[in-house]
Amino acid sequence: MRGVRSRPGRRSGWLRRTVLVVAATLTLPIAIAGFDGTPARAAFDPAAFDFWVDSPVMGPIKTRVLRAADGNTNRVAYVLDGMRATTDISGWEHETNVAEVLASWNINAVMPIGGQSSFYADWNAPSSFFDIGSPGFGSVTGSGATETFLGGPGKSYRYDWETFLTDQLRNALRDRLGFRADRNGVFGLSMGGSAALTLAAYHPDQFSFAGSFSGYLNISAPGMREAIRVAMIDAGGYNVDSMAPPWGPAWLRMDPFVFAPRLIADNVRLWIAAGSGVPGPEDLGLPPLAAADHIVRGTPLEALALANTRAFQVRMLSLGAQNAVYSFPDVGVHDWFNWQNEAYRMIPDMSANIG
Repeated sequence: MRGVRSRPGRRSGWLRRTVLVVAATLTLPIAIAGFDGTPARAAFDPAAFDFWVDSPVMGPIKTRVLRAADGNTNRVAYVLDGMRATTDISGWEHETNVAEVLASWNINAVMPIGGQSSFYADWNAPSSFFDIGSPGFGSVTGSGATETFLGGPGKSYRYDWETFLTDQLRNALRDRLGFRADRNGVFGLSMGGSAALTLAAYHPDQFSFAGSFSGYLNISAPGMREAIRVAMIDAGGYNVDSMAPPWGPAWLRMDPFVFAPRLIADNVRLWIAAGSGVPGPEDLGLPPLAAADHIVRGTPLEALALANTRAFQVRMLSLGAQNAVYSFPDVGVHDWFNWQNEAYRMIPDMSANIG
């Protein structure tokens, strides 16, 4: 009995230590900042095009669309970015060739642009600290701690991303491009992975497939809210309290661990993945400073994502779920090498479960 009692404590203690390591890592003064999609240069795919749609709350929102190679309009995948999403281009387009691979599989790639630190959720209020909004002083340095009172997406207005993706964008793609509005796929990395499951759980009429790469799938676990708080400050100076009050209905609604029964009841096909936290050959092959950045920052972040993802897996299995594929490769840190390789593994399964 003594051993049985000690297990939860050890697991909880390990998670708390991991959260503290992540928080410390996010505040390190590392010069190179390439995680969750911060681009060093624009790399627009010439075959993709800008698709603008108005949100009544957020204003005009750009989406990048790459059409399926065979020209079909029935097979559609929404591709979600990470916490450092920018307003010009998706990290998926900048850092990977995943959109082109989707097109070659005759899948229309839909890449919403923007939503830094948003979790693609409908927020409770514009992001602010101490009731101070965005007067516009300060300077952009790459450290979110210096950007908390700068202007930016979701600071002068309220993020309304879930509604946009499932209403305004969905309908515009149908009405203007003829895209099918049901049996779509959605997948993303990190915050985008968590969001993909949320969208599929509450909008099964739109999504028949959802994929999460390195997602935070147990956000109500001890210490996770504070880890997300630190991550949001680092990624543009956002306040998690503006997204959803602590432990209230809106917060629990976003937790895949909590809403897992919905995904099972609607038989949404899932692809759930996280790396081991061990650097891969692509990471080790980078120049020394870049390799150190990937390893020092990416390893603890992926360890936390892995712990969350394993917890979600156990939850699903305990409920008898038969609708998920789990992928836990031997290598992979919290970076684009990991996510691109995972997308390659996932695409055949998604292709069989959409359209």
